[in-house]
Amino acid sequence: MLIERADVIVTSPGRNFVTLKITTDDGVVGYGDGTLNGRELAVAAYLTDHVVPLLTGRDAHAIEDTWQYLYRGAYWRRGPVTMAAIAAVDTALWDIKAKVAGLPLYQLLGGASRERCLVYGHASGKDIPELFDSIRKHLDEGFRAIRIQTGVPGLDSVYGVASSAAASVGGAGSDSRYDYEPARRSALPTEETWDTRAYLRHVPSVFEAVRGEFGEDIALLHDAHHRLTPIQAAKLGKSLEPYDLFWLEDVTPAENQEALRWVRHHTTTPLAIGEVFNSVWDYQHLIREQLIDYVRSPVTHAGGITSVRRIMDYAAMYQVKSGMHGPTDVSPVGLAAAVHLGLALHNFGIQEYMVHSEQTREVFGPTYEFAGGGLRPGEEPGLGIHVDEELAAQYPYERAYLPVNRLRDGTVHDW
Repeated sequence: MLIERADVIVTSPGRNFVTLKITTDDGVVGYGDGTLNGRELAVAAYLTDHVVPLLTGRDAHAIEDTWQYLYRGAYWRRGPVTMAAIAAVDTALWDIKAKVAGLPLYQLLGGASRERCLVYGHASGKDIPELFDSIRKHLDEGFRAIRIQTGVPGLDSVYGVASSAAASVGGAGSDSRYDYEPARRSALPTEETWDTRAYLRHVPSVFEAVRGEFGEDIALLHDAHHRLTPIQAAKLGKSLEPYDLFWLEDVTPAENQEALRWVRHHTTTPLAIGEVFNSVWDYQHLIREQLIDYVRSPVTHAGGITSVRRIMDYAAMYQVKSGMHGPTDVSPVGLAAAVHLGLALHNFGIQEYMVHSEQTREVFGPTYEFAGGGLRPGEEPGLGIHVDEELAAQYPYERAYLPVNRLRDGTVHDW
């Protein structure tokens, strides 16, 4: 079975997505997600100009060989654009293989290791009362794990906090997700102001209030989004220990993997790292030396199912679990792939889950289902995704940027 053609679909039903459609010579179609938030057209061009011409005539079943061909053959390895493009090809080929086999994809990955994948939603608010409203909404919808983010006194806006009450309260049934996520459709990136000391003073009081109001049963998570130095990260992790977090995410830029030693030495709060990582090499020391507890790379940004499975097999040797990135900047194609893989992985931990807008769901037609605090893929062959290309064409690409973060003195800072 040979690849007859490959097409790149760029659509924006509320936000921008890049989808690769691969068609075989006997008419089987597979889809892969190549969305890279704020740099979507870079991946689309990489696919269209460099990858698609290489695919025609290749054996659609030769997934490993194709992965190695695209990774090693280009010479310029890794990086988010390259790995997102490879992920799109890899996921589409797995979709095809499962359809030919007549099985849902997770069955080809070893079968189900659990009934469904535990997920966490995003609760946020500019203040404690608004945050409580958002948490209650998520609990009513069935979430058993919730990420907690709030505004910081004295700061106008903070990443992870919805820009409106509607988006903040919205959970699984909300469609106001473009405002909830940081990308903005504008000529230039928005600029936010950051104050680390104010943040470190405020966050422990937030978790104290949440535990006091909602008790000990909810799994609570928090994202520091790379904004702390190692000693600041250690201080935060230690201050949050009384509130029994499921994890503390991206406490410091982890390109310097040695920095996590300092954090690990000072706190027992579990650490999740890696949504900006895109290969097993980014995790080599972090996993081997057990400096983290959860791997955050999504299928979409880390080379596809083939590559993320390799990362997780390595992580399993050290009792490190998965915690794949999965907000609405990963399309339903990428989320479906993550759920199939997560269902099969023995060392699955948790899956991030934000519900896409109604328009996005109409374009992609996902068949995964949320119930009992978790996601389960559909039972039809393949990923369980049905892209409506005519509808997708009605939503043209719109330029959008992630924000820039600055300290009070104007210095550009991590966010």
